[in-house]
Amino acid sequence: MSDANDPAKDWLAYKGSEKNMRTEAAVAYPQREGFAHESVEIAAPNPDEILVRVLGVGLCHTDLVFATGAGGYPLPAVLGHEGAGIVEQVGAAVTKVKPGDKVVMTFRSCGACDRCASGDAAYCRTMPQLNYAGMRTDGTSPLSGEAGRLGSNFFGQSSFAGLALTYERNVVKVDVDIETLKILGPLGCGVQTGVGAMLNSMDVRPGSTVLVLGGGSVGLSGVIGAKLRECAHIIVVEPQASRRALALELGATETIDPKEAADLSAAIREKHPFGVDYAFETTGAPAVLNAAAACLGSKGVLGVVGICPPGTPPPGEMISMVTFGQSIRGIIEGDSDPDVFIPELISLFKAGRLPFDKMVRTYPLNQINQAIRDQHEGRCIKAVLLPQ
Repeated sequence: MSDANDPAKDWLAYKGSEKNMRTEAAVAYPQREGFAHESVEIAAPNPDEILVRVLGVGLCHTDLVFATGAGGYPLPAVLGHEGAGIVEQVGAAVTKVKPGDKVVMTFRSCGACDRCASGDAAYCRTMPQLNYAGMRTDGTSPLSGEAGRLGSNFFGQSSFAGLALTYERNVVKVDVDIETLKILGPLGCGVQTGVGAMLNSMDVRPGSTVLVLGGGSVGLSGVIGAKLRECAHIIVVEPQASRRALALELGATETIDPKEAADLSAAIREKHPFGVDYAFETTGAPAVLNAAAACLGSKGVLGVVGICPPGTPPPGEMISMVTFGQSIRGIIEGDSDPDVFIPELISLFKAGRLPFDKMVRTYPLNQINQAIRDQHEGRCIKAVLLPQ
């Protein structure tokens, strides 16, 4: 697919279909803030691998967590797990896609375990090994850089780069124009997590009351999902005024600034005395998690996607959960079966019912550190990085 007119030609140095290539990448180093933008070497695809030219990749909080070496992830490493682009090469065993196909990349699953067989790919029995090990399953890494071997295969893609190696279970073929393709990467994680939490994981009821804790991309995607399900009350708790405003635009019926609510559960119950039917916690802050549990009404469900500090105890009081039949539900990837759910999300987007693009701001990949600062400081909700 590359040619002399390709704007990526200065970075993508092809040396033949069976030889290593070079590409730009954002590399996370231990004890170093932010990412280094540099040239790295990427191997040609193995028989089961797909080489994708990345056109856009979402910046997710999960990338920043693993950039610290959390969970023992091997650094230095190329992260990135919300990629979208065009297939360049395929291994001999690949049949799902061919060069030239447009794809969204998502999490990796095995396709052979009982969870995958039942459509629960997000809970694949080998999810940690396939997504968080930092290497291929044979122990090798296809990436190397100035520091030698690099951690790779993050979510089966490591797409903070101009080129990424991925797998058939990771890619979903899509039919969109190039400019749309550039911003579709977040459908592979953040958007499908938020929307899927409402439509799949918690399966919220029409007419119900939903509380969303946090107005980032996952929380606001949850707002969109709750609106799609025609929930009567969609309450968003978010400290940044611009995000509260966008939440209302996307379908929230009311917002709360937590800085002005000394007791969040009391503020919620002042308007909703029986509590909420569903709470969706995206912040990972223990105090917020406990407040969310205290807002639940009878048979209320607390869905949790925020990553809390290690050792955080379960929220709420057990006697309350038993008395009122409440439940806590951990959620990964919105319980998505990507080959089914991502096309549904794209159809909703084309129909104007999934306006996730209102959250998106694009940056060149070499400005990843500026994108991180802008997200932290509220100037951007969802950064999408564009390799050059």
